[in-house]
Parts: sequence; structure tokens; C-alpha cells
Amino acid sequence: MTWPRDEVQAFLGVRLRAVLFIPFAAVPGTAAVYDDYAQRVRSAFAAMGYGVAALHAAEDAAQAVRTAAAIVIGGGNTFHLLSQLHAAGLTEVIGERVRAGIPYLGWSAGSVVACPSISTTNDMPIIAPPSLRALDLVDFQINVHYTDAHPSGHQGETRDERIAEFLSLHPAMTVIGLREGSLLHVSGIDVRLAGTGARVFRAGQPVLDWAANEPLPRAG
Repeated sequence: MTWPRDEVQAFLGVRLRAVLFIPFAAVPGTAAVYDDYAQRVRSAFAAMGYGVAALHAAEDAAQAVRTAAAIVIGGGNTFHLLSQLHAAGLTEVIGERVRAGIPYLGWSAGSVVACPSISTTNDMPIIAPPSLRALDLVDFQINVHYTDAHPSGHQGETRDERIAEFLSLHPAMTVIGLREGSLLHVSGIDVRLAGTGARVFRAGQPVLDWAANEPLPRAG
């Protein structure tokens, strides 16, 4: 939360006093692990002037979401995160709150679950959620920690090839490969990129490089 601090503060605003943090991407999902994660997030947000309430400590998780002024979901394992959101019955209520207008902020796994599905995550499926369907807050998929680097001697698929496989089965979808040090600010139909840059993937079309502060490249 160092380089994006100004973006986060501008997004959350000066009137907001506290956020609700969901630590479910942390593995193993024990209270001690969640406590540690929440404390690290609490320190980062305190430096920006915000308090943090941790969802795992709430007596009624759904009610905590319903009354939250903002929702924050951190990174970790995307499959574990989505599985725990389903187990707590929170996927619908989070969607309802965000569509009603409260801010949602996520990083890594927390940004992937904002998509229609978690099918473009990089994580191992260490647990099986009931469905790969996610919060569906945006109409595109994100591949986080995106890189087009190909180490010498590496015989596996590149990230681009894996994204192409996804698009071959979901040709109507757009995938945004979000490079390290980048973020997306979504407000209604407006999508703004800040940071180092991203790449935009669409089925049957050339991959497009997207620079910060430029409009989302249109389909050809």
C-alpha cells in the first residue's frame, strides 16, 4: 500500500472512517493467520487515516457486510478465498452492497474475485469452491501479476498461451493482464488504468498494450 496510497485515498475519500477487511485468501484459514493478516492490513490503512474491522472477527458476517462503508479483500489463494466466501454465504450480499455504491478494493486474489469468474487466476486449486463463478462486479477478467517474460529453458506454457486457452472457450470475454505496480479504477462503465501498464486480450485479435491514463483499448 505504498505506491498506490494516493489512488486508494482518492478512491475511498476523506469522509470514510473505516473499511471491512476480508482475509479469507490467507492459507491456512485459521484465526491466528487471519489475525496476523488483518493486523498488517490495519497498519497499512492506519497510515492512510482509515480504521479496519476484520470480517472473521464479526459475530454475524453477513450483517457486517451489510453495514460496511467499504469492502477490502486481500491477496492470497483465490480458490481458498472464493470457497470461504461461499461457505459464509457472502457472494450475493457483497455484490448487492457494491452495486449499491459502496467502494470495493481488492488486490491479487481480491481483484480476481471481482470478475465474473476466477478462471484467470494463477493459483493452484488447493480447495474446490462450489463454483468458479465469482462476484461479477466487472464485465472482464483480470490476470494479476501478469508478465510476458519467458525464462530461458522454460518449457511450460507462457501466460499469453494460458489466456488464449481461456479465450478459446470464452470468446466473448476480455482479459486484462495487469502488470505489477498497476491498478484498475472502475466506476460504472469507466475503467481507468494507473501504474506501469497492462495488456488487453480478446479472442481472435492482436494483444494490445495499455498504458496508464489512456482509454481502455477498443475491440478491433
